[in-house]
Amino acid sequence: MTTPASSSSPGSPGSPGSPGPSGASGAPAASVRSPKRAPRNSSSALYDIPGPRARARHLGYGLLATLALAVLAAWVIYLLVDTGQFSYVKWRPFGYEGIQELLLRGLGNTLKAFAMAAVLALALGGVLAAGRLSEHAPVRWVSTLLVEFFRAMPVLVMIFFIFVALQIQPLPALVAGLTLYNGSVLAEVFRSGVRSVDRGQREAAYALGMRKTQVMTLVLVPQAVRAMLPTIISQLVVALKDTSLGYLITYEEFLHAGRLIAINMDYTMPFIPVVIVISAIYIGLCMLLSWFATWVARRERGNVKNEAVAVAPAAAGPTMPGGRGPA
Repeated sequence: MTTPASSSSPGSPGSPGSPGPSGASGAPAASVRSPKRAPRNSSSALYDIPGPRARARHLGYGLLATLALAVLAAWVIYLLVDTGQFSYVKWRPFGYEGIQELLLRGLGNTLKAFAMAAVLALALGGVLAAGRLSEHAPVRWVSTLLVEFFRAMPVLVMIFFIFVALQIQPLPALVAGLTLYNGSVLAEVFRSGVRSVDRGQREAAYALGMRKTQVMTLVLVPQAVRAMLPTIISQLVVALKDTSLGYLITYEEFLHAGRLIAINMDYTMPFIPVVIVISAIYIGLCMLLSWFATWVARRERGNVKNEAVAVAPAAAGPTMPGGRGPA
C-alpha cells in the first residue's frame, strides 16, 4: 500500500519529474540573478587603465616637458632682453596717435577682408559640395575638377595671378584668392560631413515623403554642420591668418601696417616689438573665433529643436471604427 507521502502528483513542485525553476526536468533550482554592472572607470574598450607606476611615469614625463618649455621660454626672453628689445626707445612709437590709427586701420582692413572671404568661401563650399553630391554625372565631374584644382593651387599664386594678370584691385584680388582656396577645402568638409550622417536618417526622410532638397536642407545639412563645426572654424582661422598675404600685393592690412612702422620709423628698427604686438593680436583674434565656435556649438546643443521629444507610452486602440479604447 502506498503512503500519502510517496504519492505525489507529477505536476507538484516537489516531484522528481516536475520541472524546476530552471525549466529542466530534475535539474536543481538555480537562483536568477541580475547581471552585475561593470564598475565605472575600471577598464576601457581602447586601452587599459594605467596603474600606479604608469601614472607616476606619465606625471614625470609631464613635469619634464613643462620644465623644458619653461627653460626654452626663459632663454628666449633672456635673448630679447639682452638685445634690448624691451627698451623704451623701441616701444615708444606705439604711444603715438598716428601709429595707433595706422594699426587700427590695418586691423579693420584685415577684418573686412576676412569677413568677405569667410562668407564667400562658405557659400562657394556649399555650392561645390552640393555639386559633388549631385546625382548628375556632368555636374559632379565639373565640381570635382574645380575642387581638386583650387585645393592644389597655392593661395599666393592665385592671389598674384588675379592681381597681376587680371589687373584686379588689391582687396578683390585677396578676397578672391582666399575664397577659391578655402571654398574648395570647405566643400570637402561639407561633403564628408553629409556622408558621415547615418544612412537611416536619409532613408527615414525619404520614407516620410520628403524630396531630395528637403532631405538635404532639413535633415542632412544641419547634422553635418554640427558635426563639422570644429573643422569649419579651423579652416576659417586659416583664412584669417592668410589675409596677411595681402601685404605682398600692397593691400594695407594689419601686417602691412606693422611693416611700415618697422621700416619707416627712426627708432633703431623696432621690428621685434611690432612682431610681438601683431602676433598677440592675431592670436587673440583666433582664440576669439574659436570661443565663438564653442558658443555656437553649446547653443545648438541647448536648442529645443535638437532635444529629444517625450513619446507617449503605447496603449491599446479601438477595435471597431469609431469605438473607444479601453479605459
